[in-house]
Amino acid sequence: MPTRNPISRSLTLVAAAAAGLLLAGCVALRGPQLALGQTEAEVATQLGPATGRYAMPDGVTRVEWATGPLGRHTWMVDFGADGRSRRAEQVLTSANLAAFAARAPGMDIPQLLRELGRPAERRPGGWAGGQTWSWRYPTNECLWWQVSIDRGGKVTSAGHGIDPLCDVNDRQGLF
Repeated sequence: MPTRNPISRSLTLVAAAAAGLLLAGCVALRGPQLALGQTEAEVATQLGPATGRYAMPDGVTRVEWATGPLGRHTWMVDFGADGRSRRAEQVLTSANLAAFAARAPGMDIPQLLRELGRPAERRPGGWAGGQTWSWRYPTNECLWWQVSIDRGGKVTSAGHGIDPLCDVNDRQGLF
């Protein structure tokens, strides 16, 4: 058998290490491996401490885990009366937000929190004199999701806005 050149062997090792890191990165991007039937403690070992808890119909408790850089991921896990998970979903996705926009007007704040979890930011004012809540979510565009809430605590509208963290002109004080 021919003996490998030390440089060739080093390149093979570097390539193998790079492939391993790439694979690990892909697993990390997929998110946690949540399975139905897990207890809250088992889910918490993957996601950390819960950030919200909401009562749902039929004795179900929805537990929120707002995670990720700048809160771009919010996992909602529904637990039955038996303490086992029945449903787990990352709710801050383009598809969920688009569907949410159609049913949002008239929604109250407790329902809004049960569906999207805590916002990344709350600002007073809004279009109806109430508040504007904003969520960051995984997107290639420089957008975040915003919901306007009137003084009575009802959603008036929902849609995309430009994320101020991405607005270079705003950060530089330019128009």
